[in-house]
This record gives sequence, C-alpha cells and structure tokens, in this order.
Amino acid sequence: MVHGRVSRLSVHDVRFPTSLGGHGSDAMHTDPDYSAAYVVLETDAEDGLKGYGITFTLGRGTEVVVCAVNALAPHVLNKDLGDIVGDFRGFYRQLTSDGQLRWIGPEKGVVHLATAAVLNAVWDLWAKQEGKPLWKLLVDMDPQTLVSCIDFRYITDVLTEEEACEILRQSQVGKKEREEQMLAHGYPAYTTSCAWLGYPDATLKQLCSEALKDGWTRFKVKVGADLQDDIRRCRLIRNMIGPEKTLMMDANQRWDVPEAVEWMTKLAEFKPLWIEEPTSPDDILGHAAISKALAPLGIGVATGEQCHNRVIFKQLLQAKALKFLQIDSCRLGSVNENLSVLLMAKKFDIPVCPHAGGVGLCELVQHLIIFDFISVSASLQDRMCEYVDHLHEHFKYPVLIREASYMPPKDAGYSTEMKEDSVKRHRYPDGEVWKKLLTAQRN
Repeated sequence: MVHGRVSRLSVHDVRFPTSLGGHGSDAMHTDPDYSAAYVVLETDAEDGLKGYGITFTLGRGTEVVVCAVNALAPHVLNKDLGDIVGDFRGFYRQLTSDGQLRWIGPEKGVVHLATAAVLNAVWDLWAKQEGKPLWKLLVDMDPQTLVSCIDFRYITDVLTEEEACEILRQSQVGKKEREEQMLAHGYPAYTTSCAWLGYPDATLKQLCSEALKDGWTRFKVKVGADLQDDIRRCRLIRNMIGPEKTLMMDANQRWDVPEAVEWMTKLAEFKPLWIEEPTSPDDILGHAAISKALAPLGIGVATGEQCHNRVIFKQLLQAKALKFLQIDSCRLGSVNENLSVLLMAKKFDIPVCPHAGGVGLCELVQHLIIFDFISVSASLQDRMCEYVDHLHEHFKYPVLIREASYMPPKDAGYSTEMKEDSVKRHRYPDGEVWKKLLTAQRN
C-alpha cells in the first residue's frame, strides 16, 4: 500500500569531471562532464524510505535544471504519495501543464528534464514501498493500471488507450517464461566505452581488446568530425572485432541531410548496423530521407536520445524515419512517457534499443527495457541496450553486467540512489573534488 505525504524535496547539482579523460566525447560534445540534477523526496511515512530521481546532464547547465526542479516542487510538496500514484496520469498532466512553466517548454527542454527528475524519484519511492525493483512493479501491474499512468494527449491518432490495453493483454501470453529468461540470461547489451571520439588509437585498441576478452560482440564507434579519420578509426575497430561482430556508428547530430548520406555511403564498407543521430534530432523528414537513402546499403537509422517527447517519437514512427528507436530514461517525462513510446514502437513493429551511459542512465533504463521485453515487445530480435562502463561505483545499486547482458536488478526501487559520500564529494561547486579542480584552474 503506497502511503506518506511528501514533506521535503531537495535537489543537488552533482558533477563528475569526465572531460579530463575524454570520456563521453563525440563529434558534437567534445568536453562533457557527466552530471546530474539529483532529486531526493522524503515523506512523513514511518518507514523512512526516500525516493531518488536523476536527470542526466553534461556539466554546465545543470544549475538551470536544478532551478526548474525547484520551480516544480510546489506541485509535489504536501501531496499524498497514494493520491499521486492513484491518479498518476493526472499528476503527470499537472506537472507538464503548469500554465506559466509550460511556456518555457512545452513538454521539452529544461522543464521536461526537471519533470523527469521529479517523476523518477516518485517511481523510485513507489517501487521501494512495494518492495520491488521498478521493472517488476511494472511487470506485475494489470494492463488497465499501467495504462492509467500514461498521458495519451497528442498521440491518440496512432495509439488509443484501448489499443494500449490490448497490446498489454496480448503480451500476457508467455510473460512468466520471459521473466524467467531475463532472470537467467539478462538483456543483451552493446558497448560504447571503447571508441569515444577523444580517445587516442592506443586507448581504443586496448579497450577493444579488453572488451572482446570480456565477451562483448556489439560495439559502437563515434563518427562525424573528420571523414578520413572516421575511415581510419572504423577500419581499425572493424579489423579488431572481425567481420561477424556487430558495429554501430553515432554522429551525434553533426551532419546536414545530404552530408549524412554522402558520409555514410563512404563508411558503408565497414558494415554498420545503424547510423545514430545523423542530423538534427528535431528533423523528422530529414531522418526519413536519410533512412530511405541508406536502406539499400543495409544501414538503418537510429535516434531518440534527444527526442523531446512522445509527439516527436510518434512522428518519427509515422514518417518511417527510423529503423531503431532509442528511448532515454531522463529526456522524456520519466517512466510515464517512456511507457507510451514503448507501446507505440510495438504497434509500429520497430525495435527499441535504449540510450544509456552518462551517469545513472544504465541504472535507470535497464528497468524499462527488461519490462519492455517481458510485457510489451516479447522479442529480442534486433534489440540491445547501450552500456557504458563509467561511474557505476557511485551508485548504491549499480548495474550488473554478465556475459555482455544486463542482469535484472533485485533491489527495490529504480536503482537511482547514489552513495551519500559520492554526492557530497562531487556536489558543484562546493564539493571537495570541485573545490580542488576550480582552485587549480584559477592558479
């Protein structure tokens, strides 16, 4: 039974100086500091449980998301948790329809990132009170309850509430067996950790070699800054992994539409399964044109990590603009909105291959994709979840990878809780790590 009145909401600006080692670097984001707006929800319930929510950021700008979280706090404070989850659609709509804050969205950008952080904390607390990991909380919900968490506004032309219920009902068949399969073998993953754009060749080779020894068979390489360098690096990585292993490429929004087609035609010899974010994430028709042009080369288009909301995903699906759909646990309005996208992807028969990495994104999105397999898609065909091996040591319940697969979390909650000491040391700008770095920069 969900209970307790929300008595306190605090939010922290937590940053890790990953730019110092080139970790996370790509053609568009050359010096990311993996960071998070980190929300903590407390209630007056006697169990003393807290809800933790994360939105991933790249350093500067996290303070803006923190401001937006504080602006949303009045919608949450003094609310009864039972009332929130009892009408989750209504609560989601309340957060995304604040008449004044909506003006600087709507349902996108900083306000939506803040919404995700708050809602991630609510879901974490709900799952903890039920004593279940989040994926299990979702799997055990009856179709009607699950669907009642989703706001269908703007997407009923492709997915109605009734259709969503029907998809979930049909997927009840074999659900128990799929849950057992996940618990035994986990969800297949791919690695992005070997080939960040800022890594020298020696690092790339070393990391690739180690990943192969660890049983990885799917690799992603960052491209888009320099064609000749891309050809050289893709040849290097393809030679290392061999012809049978899967290779993906990611341009991180670097190209114009004709440029994307031309560039990928030159990289086609390395047999990439997909090119990710070849152009602006908002360019639906551009993605459709690239998708059509690259189909004869056997290269699919993947996108989604920067999709504002379910409406953009709806149009990408309608326009046949992607072959692989990439949800993000924080870019969309938390679990609620991700559920709608998973259901639309199922209707359009497009595989979901989530975006992860960052700080906490692997911890969060594993729950969504494991739920998707058990309760929605019922398929592993052309499906895998991104994995990046940075910063898991800062989490109380870090991901468990076994034989290049995500093993389903067993601990109650959404795996969002960070270690107190990590938060304290990496709080910006007054944590010990940043005090040292900022002092060194000034000197």
